[in-house]
Amino acid sequence: MRTFRASGAVSPIDQNHAVPAAPPPVPALKLQRITKRFGALVANDAISLDLAEGEVLALLGENGAGKSTLVSILFGHYVADEGTIEVFGQPLPPGQPKAALAAGIGMVHQHFTLADNLSVLDNVMLGTEPLWWPFSRRAPARQRLLDAAQRFGLQVDPDALIADLSVGERQRVEILKALVRGARILILDEPTAVLTPQESESLFATLAQMVAAGLAIIFISHKLGEVLRVSDRIAVLRGGRLVGVLPKAGADRAMLAEAMVGRRVEGAVKRPAAPGKVRATLQDARVMGSGPRPLLDGVSLELRAGEVLAIAGVSGNGQQALAEVMCGQRALDAGSVMLDGQPLPAEPRRWVEAGAARIPEDRHAVGVVGDLPLWENAVLERYRSPAFARFGLMKRGVAMAHAQRLVERFDVRGTEGRGVETATRGLSGGNMQKLILGRVLLAPPGDQDHAPRLIVANQPTWGLDVGAVAYVHQQLLDACAAGSALLLISEDLDEVFALADRIAVMHHGRLSAARPAAAWTLAHIGLAMAGSEARPQEGAAHAT
Repeated sequence: MRTFRASGAVSPIDQNHAVPAAPPPVPALKLQRITKRFGALVANDAISLDLAEGEVLALLGENGAGKSTLVSILFGHYVADEGTIEVFGQPLPPGQPKAALAAGIGMVHQHFTLADNLSVLDNVMLGTEPLWWPFSRRAPARQRLLDAAQRFGLQVDPDALIADLSVGERQRVEILKALVRGARILILDEPTAVLTPQESESLFATLAQMVAAGLAIIFISHKLGEVLRVSDRIAVLRGGRLVGVLPKAGADRAMLAEAMVGRRVEGAVKRPAAPGKVRATLQDARVMGSGPRPLLDGVSLELRAGEVLAIAGVSGNGQQALAEVMCGQRALDAGSVMLDGQPLPAEPRRWVEAGAARIPEDRHAVGVVGDLPLWENAVLERYRSPAFARFGLMKRGVAMAHAQRLVERFDVRGTEGRGVETATRGLSGGNMQKLILGRVLLAPPGDQDHAPRLIVANQPTWGLDVGAVAYVHQQLLDACAAGSALLLISEDLDEVFALADRIAVMHHGRLSAARPAAAWTLAHIGLAMAGSEARPQEGAAHAT
């Protein structure tokens, strides 16, 4: 008797001859219920994720959402309190970075870990050979480096000194270090943060080749446009928990931003206003460094009340020296600098008293004293002022109340246990940045009309999530509307175009002409960052 069946069903007659279904492929990475606690804080709460070969998984989340903790557990820097990790079906021993490397996990940090005085080949080989070997096996290592460079389109000169490479070339070396050591799972932490637009495009092409070759990639970034461009799936963490894993198809920036912060994120609103009086000037400034090339070479600029002058450029081209000069931390070797028409010496205290405020690039080493409690850092630059001291003694209660207002207004998180007595080094990087911003912008008691005359903001939103970025941007724009002049130094071109009235580009210590933001395109600014003078668009006026 003949048996009929619907398409796809197996009849009783041929059940014994059915081909068994193929087992699902083993994921490259599998995390199951990873939990990590730091005292009362649950940094990771039962997080489960998987990653397939040839897939890009983006990892998104607010500052303090648990991304860094999760990656640190994966790489063996932390040990999870609960949960397991499997790499290609094999359990990963906890708390052992060597085991993670041996399993094929590689990581490229945002801040490169290269020795500038060594060659590319030396950096790639560093740490791969036992000290007791009688001689270094450079020839096989060189061939492995060249093979990986050829395979993934990461061309570099093995004999070039790291110090002579561009930022984009240094990043290639970091990626090659991981690949030569056998990485099959690659973690990229904010990989485009220090790249020009052209270098970012080159990186995206490399990622496509890696994925085609079967590598599995975890892509950590706050730039939502890049996440949507390169990822296959997007995992979102919030408050230590995994709130969703979304396919890229159908997702957009607004959806991702809302998933990250739990609410709709509104962008900062820039109100049109005519620039006011000149607040600060720098004329023919020259600063020598330890090398043959000046850090600043004939730099001139003018800042007006209510105006945002943005300085774009690849890190290491003199921006740090410029920021230090404009807040009294570094003296000029030639030229002049003035605030409200008055020359000031290179004494930070005098600049603070004259109304200058700073948001430094290195928040850990320069922005705060990590061992001090939050409340002391909140008043650190004004602790001698009458608002916080009397007869040389700190008004502790007043200072602590001021710090509490700062925590509430600027949404500084991580103080749930000890409040403003929390040690500052225990804050996440983003929350540390919010503390510094609040110190700059929050009026001290009795000075409700306080607004800095000059704000020098060096990478003010580095490491911040999309919600915090919008908040910081609005605070800076509001300060300008109240009469402050803002010198914005940023490697984030989205930030530059969002805030700037005028834009100039630094390259090798020289500053291009400051032009209206509308006169620049992304391509022009990228060329200028690489050392090619960009021309303004036709019809756009040059700013003086």
